[in-house]
Amino acid sequence: MHPFVYLRLIILTAGTLLPLFWLVVILGHRRQRNFERVFFFLCLALIFFFGASLFALNAQLYYTTVPPFLGIFSWTVLCLGLWFLPSLLVHLHVEYAQIRELLAGSSEKRWWLALAYLPAALLLPWLYDALKLRSGFDFLLPSDRLGWPFQIWVIAALLISAGWQRRFMKAAPGGEQKRFHRWLHIDLASMALWIPAIHLFLHRSGGIFDQNAAMYSALVAFMVVLPLAMLIRNVQKFNFLQIGRQRNLIYAVFVTFLALLYLSLVRRTSLWLDPYLPPEATAAILLFLPVVFFEPLQRLMRGILRRTAQTEMDHAQRMMAPIQEIARLGNLGKLAAFIENWIGDELQLAEVKLSLGSRGEGESGQKPSEEIFVIRQSGQSLGTLRVRAHGAMLSGETAAALEFLCEQLPGALDLCRLIEEKLQLERELAERERLALLGQMAASISHNLKNPLGSIKTILQVQMESPQLPESIRGETKMVLDEIGRLSLKLNQLLQFSRPAVRGGVVRATCDAQAVAEEVSGVLRHEAERRGVVLEVEVAADRTKLAASSEAVSEILSNLVVNALEATARGGLVKVSGSANGGGFSFAVEDDGPGVPESVREKILQPFFTTKTQGTGLGLAIVVRRVTEFGGKLDWESPVKDGKGTRFHVSMPVEDAGR
Repeated sequence: MHPFVYLRLIILTAGTLLPLFWLVVILGHRRQRNFERVFFFLCLALIFFFGASLFALNAQLYYTTVPPFLGIFSWTVLCLGLWFLPSLLVHLHVEYAQIRELLAGSSEKRWWLALAYLPAALLLPWLYDALKLRSGFDFLLPSDRLGWPFQIWVIAALLISAGWQRRFMKAAPGGEQKRFHRWLHIDLASMALWIPAIHLFLHRSGGIFDQNAAMYSALVAFMVVLPLAMLIRNVQKFNFLQIGRQRNLIYAVFVTFLALLYLSLVRRTSLWLDPYLPPEATAAILLFLPVVFFEPLQRLMRGILRRTAQTEMDHAQRMMAPIQEIARLGNLGKLAAFIENWIGDELQLAEVKLSLGSRGEGESGQKPSEEIFVIRQSGQSLGTLRVRAHGAMLSGETAAALEFLCEQLPGALDLCRLIEEKLQLERELAERERLALLGQMAASISHNLKNPLGSIKTILQVQMESPQLPESIRGETKMVLDEIGRLSLKLNQLLQFSRPAVRGGVVRATCDAQAVAEEVSGVLRHEAERRGVVLEVEVAADRTKLAASSEAVSEILSNLVVNALEATARGGLVKVSGSANGGGFSFAVEDDGPGVPESVREKILQPFFTTKTQGTGLGLAIVVRRVTEFGGKLDWESPVKDGKGTRFHVSMPVEDAGR
């Protein structure tokens, strides 16, 4: 048998096994992306082409005359695989261009896909003519039977793909990817030149081509197989296409294929040595021969696994340094978000979600292709790290790195919590100092202004009683008295806010919830009528005794109702309700005003913050302070209904009946 026939056997076998290898990897990887789907069908077409060629060549070597059925079957499978190869090749490059963001948009992609599949549809009559053949098959140059239009389409598809590879080479982020795309560009361009050279020149040279037809066909097949072999190296070493992180999948498929190749070699060698040794003896010798290599292979694999594990552990340790830096900022939410993004980027995972505390334990069960790593400290669970790989599962070294990170994360989380608590205490201390300073200033201002204002008010009141005072001046004097009254009210608010909170004896005071609410409504009903607002009061008449003084509860309700009246337009409604709530009592003050704007939601309870043209910004701050003095709780919501309204809830303790 001619040496080139052996060469062709080897290349066709490699051309069948390499696409099959990638077919198994894609099925095991199971990444839901169009690129992998198109690559799967491209590999399937290559298996059809190379497998049918290998099947036909083995039939020619085994049979003196190839049975017609085998010839027709091989030719049909080969033609179908070859027919879709150029379209799938262009489609694959278009999908990769979309991943690299080299397409302008979906319209450009649709244009390229139409270009990829339209020629195959237009040339279907030539495929039909080729499939009708029952003899005269050309397995060396099958494109001759598919017609010259198909040959032109094959060359055009190769040139288009070579052009895309040139663009990928320029846009590649690293040197290794640039080199890979450069080799693919050269390989595709060489095939685009070599195929017409064979058909146009060597095919017409008669005897020269007929003698070396197997060599030329093998060279073309080698050019097709070479990129698939190069892709294995790039995936394994540089994680090309994000498959390399699943090294366990790559290794498992690779070892399986080596075993299949060795079994094929055993069978082939048994046939070659049939004249000298019985096939059973040859097979037995070759099957037991790998036992000699078990110890060297074990040492080799131990070294490889040790280096791989050490590399991943070093990588995981380096990953902890930025996490510790972010932890020192004392922001647990920011740290959790950084951990998710950082681990996802560094370990090239599709999704990472960090859940801390009971929130992580109470979440729904494990999702498909998701793995859960528990973060523990001293035997207690602090949370979970849920990760999902791009493919079907995590590789062994990635899982080991995640387990190591979960062992190190408790230290970073504790550091972040301690710094966060320290910063919170510092902020609270600074706020207390600021409020104490403001209180002292407010007390000083109020003390210095109240006496002069009182004197001015007394003088004006005396003037108002004089019958000789002109009516024009009397009206202006009344306005001044009203303004002095309003100013005195603001000074009283400042004095109340500046008073220190006293918890001891005040908490023991009690009051009737309904009586206080009716008193407040009676005082403010005139103000509500003046503004044209309806004031409704619905407080349960169960004589509930609140564990707070009537003065404090009155101040709380007054401030809330005044704010509600000022926020409600004429014709609106302000409703005050109260009822027992479990072991306490709850007041609710609701208005149908415009609601609290989104931009000020976080500030409305802060002292001296107001959106009113005439206001001190102390009303709600005083409410918060008085509610806190008696162990109550203040909540609010806005909007309440139809995008409008605000409702404040005040939960107050009640008197202990057993006391």
